[in-house]
Amino acid sequence: MKLAAFLLLVAGWAIVVSAVALLPSAGPRAAFVLAGVAVELLGLGLAVRSHLVLEAEGE
Repeated sequence: MKLAAFLLLVAGWAIVVSAVALLPSAGPRAAFVLAGVAVELLGLGLAVRSHLVLEAEGE
């Protein structure tokens, strides 16, 4: 699960960078940037969740 989270972070970053570099108009660029940020937030949430210690494991 940690690997998937970090791959989502990289994929979101790649979506944002490619959208800024390849799309000339502001509308589609903004949509792709928002989608990339959403993917990054999903990956960040998954990474945080996978690093949390469960109460059953901590005892």
